[in-house]
Amino acid sequence: MSLNPEGLRVLITGGAGFIGSHLADRLLDLGSNVTVLDNFDEFYRGKEWNVAHNLGRKGYRLVRGDILDFELLNGLAESTDVMIHAAAQPGVQECNLNPGKAHQVNVTGTLNVLLALKQNQVSRLIYASSSSVYGDGDHRRMKEADPTNPTCPYGASKLAGEKYCLAFREVYRLPVVCLRYFSVYGPRGRPDQVLYRFVSQVSKGVPPIIFGDGDQMRDFTFIEDAVEATVAAVVSDDCLGEVINVGYGRALTIKEVAQKVIGRLGKTGEVEPQYKDSYRGDFLLTLADNSKARRLLGWSPRAEFDEGLDRFVRWFLGSRVIQEAQ
Repeated sequence: MSLNPEGLRVLITGGAGFIGSHLADRLLDLGSNVTVLDNFDEFYRGKEWNVAHNLGRKGYRLVRGDILDFELLNGLAESTDVMIHAAAQPGVQECNLNPGKAHQVNVTGTLNVLLALKQNQVSRLIYASSSSVYGDGDHRRMKEADPTNPTCPYGASKLAGEKYCLAFREVYRLPVVCLRYFSVYGPRGRPDQVLYRFVSQVSKGVPPIIFGDGDQMRDFTFIEDAVEATVAAVVSDDCLGEVINVGYGRALTIKEVAQKVIGRLGKTGEVEPQYKDSYRGDFLLTLADNSKARRLLGWSPRAEFDEGLDRFVRWFLGSRVIQEAQ
């Protein structure tokens, strides 16, 4: 039987982050009671503004803490119906620099979440995975049954989290769902993300920096579409035990994205991309086959990239966070 979001007690790890904070907003609007657990790691600054509008809102609770603190996590799980595990150490380059932290947060942290799920009467866990688990694409749509060969510590750590989720499903019959997000972008995005970097650079009249030749392709998925897929996974029983792609289903080259940003900010003819050496662990293509999400979640993406870019730029230019950071 599907869950009703109204009155549902939802715990979101990493709930002050990009995807997590948008999920909190949406679930509150649907009548859920939302507890956010976040350690406000310095890697992603400005998260205080992601939660400020919900402080004091009925049904919202913010807990400053870490998923590596099992006693805290387990205590929160005691009064939880659904857990959404969005806490992670993101960023391919950041995880390349600090693979030990990537493992601790993304693997040990996920194991803690699963142990808390196992010890408490939680109806389901939604695990936020990544298209990085596939590794290098071969110019075809990635299906959930395709081989997973991550080329970087970030992708390897997210895949390890997936494998733990599925192993706990097999051994303990736990209600888990793994969602593989493809290049999610939008308001509140992280400063290390490519679209954020391009908009930040071009808005200052600085050439956008492209690592590699710019022919890498990404399946950009707008935040609202990613949130709707996740909410569908929260309420539907058809997806339990499944791994599901959450991607728009169309890829753009990084060069195309840079030129779209330049045009949107009115800098055509003023700035041109600059190219630097690619970094290890980068991959050529992410492109989602989203037919499984359409079938099991009744979901389909709505926001075209140009629309999403326009909404991101408007947020960026009007953001109090951005203005205070500059």
